[in-house]
Amino acid sequence: MADEITYGDFGRVDIRVGTIVEAAPFPEARKPAFKLKIDFGAGIGVKKSSAQITVHYSLETLIGRQVLAVVNFPPRQIGPFRSEVLTLGFEDEAGAIVLAAVERPTPNGSRMM
Repeated sequence: MADEITYGDFGRVDIRVGTIVEAAPFPEARKPAFKLKIDFGAGIGVKKSSAQITVHYSLETLIGRQVLAVVNFPPRQIGPFRSEVLTLGFEDEAGAIVLAAVERPTPNGSRMM
């Protein structure tokens, strides 16, 4: 378990829901990954993310899927790609990533409460 934080600490992490509108291979990545473009709605717009989700997902199944992402981390350069948000997921028993998602369709840009 990680160190204990306050509600104020958690409140500073801006987690939003967005819809994947584009997914592409990322052959330059050190570990297998996809390049994603995620639409977070009018307030935030479309942001890019690199995600190591190649075990459970194909490019075709990602388009239109809603995901959760941290949108207020600084951008991170991953090889030739600039990742603007952190797409959230959990490791399964084998260590492969399973995306964190909403249970029902939710407006893009909605903030996790």
